[in-house]
Amino acid sequence: MKRILITLAVVLLAAAAGGAWYLHSKQPTRDGELALQHLGAPVQVRYDERGVPHIEAQNEADLYRALGFVQAQDRLFQMEMLRRLARGELAEVLGAKLLPTDRLFRTLGIRERADQQARELDPDSPHGKALAAYLDGINQYQDSRPAPLEFDLLGIEKRPFSAADTLSIAGYLAYSFAAALRSEPLLTRIRDELGNDYLQIFDTEWHPEGVLESPLGNNDLQLLDRIAALSDQALADSGLPQFEGSNAWAVSGARTASGKPLLAGDPHIRFSAPSVWYEAHLKYPGFELYGHHQPATPVAFLGHNRDFAWSLTMFQNDDMDLIAERSNPENPGQVWYQGSWVDLQQRQEVIQVKDGDPVTLRLRRSPHGPIINDALGDSAGTTPIAMWWTFLETDNPLLDAFYRLNRADTLAKGRAAAERIHAPGLNLVWANAGGDIAWWAAAKLPIRPAGVNPAFILDGSSGAADKRGFYPFSANPQEENPTRGYIVSANFQPLTASGIQIPGYYNPPERGQRLNQRLADQAVRWDLNNSQALQLETATAYGPRLLAPILDDLRAAATDEQQRALVEALAAWRGDHPLDSVQATLFNQLTYELSRVVMAPRLGAPAFEQLLATRMIDSALPRLTANAQSPWWTPADGQPRSRAEAVAEAWQASLQHLRATLGEDPGQWQWGRAHTLTHPHPLGVQWPLDALLNVGPLPAPGGHEMPNNLSHRIGAAPWPVGYGPSTRRLVDLADAGTSLGINPLGQSGVPFDRHYRDQAEPFIQGEYLPQHLSPEDVTAHTRSTLTLQPAR
Repeated sequence: MKRILITLAVVLLAAAAGGAWYLHSKQPTRDGELALQHLGAPVQVRYDERGVPHIEAQNEADLYRALGFVQAQDRLFQMEMLRRLARGELAEVLGAKLLPTDRLFRTLGIRERADQQARELDPDSPHGKALAAYLDGINQYQDSRPAPLEFDLLGIEKRPFSAADTLSIAGYLAYSFAAALRSEPLLTRIRDELGNDYLQIFDTEWHPEGVLESPLGNNDLQLLDRIAALSDQALADSGLPQFEGSNAWAVSGARTASGKPLLAGDPHIRFSAPSVWYEAHLKYPGFELYGHHQPATPVAFLGHNRDFAWSLTMFQNDDMDLIAERSNPENPGQVWYQGSWVDLQQRQEVIQVKDGDPVTLRLRRSPHGPIINDALGDSAGTTPIAMWWTFLETDNPLLDAFYRLNRADTLAKGRAAAERIHAPGLNLVWANAGGDIAWWAAAKLPIRPAGVNPAFILDGSSGAADKRGFYPFSANPQEENPTRGYIVSANFQPLTASGIQIPGYYNPPERGQRLNQRLADQAVRWDLNNSQALQLETATAYGPRLLAPILDDLRAAATDEQQRALVEALAAWRGDHPLDSVQATLFNQLTYELSRVVMAPRLGAPAFEQLLATRMIDSALPRLTANAQSPWWTPADGQPRSRAEAVAEAWQASLQHLRATLGEDPGQWQWGRAHTLTHPHPLGVQWPLDALLNVGPLPAPGGHEMPNNLSHRIGAAPWPVGYGPSTRRLVDLADAGTSLGINPLGQSGVPFDRHYRDQAEPFIQGEYLPQHLSPEDVTAHTRSTLTLQPAR
């Protein structure tokens, strides 16, 4: 027995040692020397206490080649998953269960468009040269270093990254925001099945122009429901970034303590592990930038230096239309377009399937765009539904735009860069040390026929879906150096001096109003400290606005002293969501129950779930509670019911659920117990990888539509946070070396690396960390140095 135990111990120790060696071999190399092909001179990479690389090269090509190498060290698996998702290649490594996702993304046409853009990319352009050097750095890393842990688990074979991969990822990011697949089928269904009165809470005017002469059939609506659900599921299950909203503001030097402009930004993106942004400080003679980079993309999407800084929010303009085509009864391969039958374009693509046979797709395209029925196979629906999308219909020189923006130290340069952003629509908030502040709504805005409302599915045979070109960039909403001394961007519907209408899926105004109210205070001189407090605010007027019309109904619904005390607590509540708030928990449960009681019976379960996944529900609920005569209060069976009766039902259901979930004592219904953040890794859906790769749950303050927008979907408690600040940045251009930021998780995407999750706790607790820029600070905070030498 003793010999057996000794042998077992030796085996276990050997296994542990082997496992430790294996995991150690996967870790990034952050010190010493490594040889890199095609370098003109040595490149020094100094890593600070957060694992951020400070890269100093002697020329631009060496800089971007080094960036590709070090970013691949930290984020290669993230790059791989993003390109596979965007290009419809996940089934090749994850099996047949990912075939629906691959079908969807092949149908969207991102792969085809990216391949075309790659062929048209000028290799001698500055951004083309930067991309080539960067991709070479990624591929040299793949060729010379061990594969990531996840590659081994999934059996992924390394293959070179290409320009088409980078451009495909840009297409995915554009699609991740597009709301048409979720919203337009639902609004069309409500209009056709329930009537115009039911649309009023969505504030969507019903224009007759473009309306289908014959409503879509049930099988067509079911098709659209399935595609909407597939799109939501694909985005949610990918564990990859998805743009959702954002805050950004710039304050002129007249309103700051330093006398120079101050920029703040926190783009709201779906949380994931690793987190979306890769920070890198880049420097070569004549150029310096502290930037936040997307996977497999050489240019920074956010950045600053001593001369200028910028941040982004989503414009949220509607750049995608769904179009019902009229098929030729004699030839289903034709549709009616501008007075005649025209052939659908057709092509085939093959999806490779792990442990299965390849699958061949037939993909069709009308003059309006891809036929999205093909995402579900040949028999999906009887009406071909085309998708018109700005991303597919414009040049969209996104790399060129951000290459220029990385160097835009003047208003003219910033404006010129913004003009090259076509899709997705972005609000670019910018400031420079010379004293200028600006905002440009950057997008190609289509000219639709007069009166056509793109919130609904359009009739492809009538001309309603045909675009008449695009408005010039000068017509876009924008401001430069406004006299009020500040600019706010928070996803609300913008005004434009040109007077053009800009349909979109905008957020409720309360978050923007809160920021505007604070920034308008002439008594405040803004600095890094009070700007932190503003970014971390956890209240808006949204909750009180929704509750105010139904407070008397809630008082009538309370059946005992405890319930009456809870109602009065809600009546006195200011919409704040700190960790200890009981009112926040009660409000959010009541919001869901009110939606369920009133809307679910009319819509049916699938459509109701789709509504909860859209921004429309946020704007609709305050309008619903404010209108006691809304037809939504009437049950589906037509029996009389008042708003007060529906509110009473929702109130009691809320209390019942919270008692069952959080305990009988309302004092235990604190927000932090019910509202938590977990950073999900793409492989963290299975045990035991969830415990190893996911990070959380962490009690989360804040909530939906407030400055600290740690947002959750409307639903029943508990509430997992879905998206929120993907970074918080503050840059005072009086001394950009003092800028502050935070990563929601960590700089590294390598499991078990010390920088995989080292910022998760500081982030959720509202801490800020320095972004080192000056040579003195970089030297003082260097923890290791990697020198990349030209290979001999």
